[in-house]
Amino acid sequence: MSQIEEMIGELKVKIIETLGLIDVTPEDIKDDDRLVGGDLGIDSIDVLEMVMMIEKDYGVKIDNKELGIKVFSSIRTLATHIYNNQRKR
Repeated sequence: MSQIEEMIGELKVKIIETLGLIDVTPEDIKDDDRLVGGDLGIDSIDVLEMVMMIEKDYGVKIDNKELGIKVFSSIRTLATHIYNNQRKR
């Protein structure tokens, strides 16, 4: 399993916890499905919560709307962005 795949799995759990998604399991979130505006009902307020969680947990800032739109297009793009921009521990 690649580091990005591991991060995808971790992010699914964190997103469900952060957003309090009831009746959603990590398996319900498909790696390449639309994250915002898709079947999960994630909206702009949820995105702000995810941005704060990502900054706190990974030290990665998503600080403009254009970047946010690109990064939050799917769980895979989000994991890839975090992986590529994470401060090396």
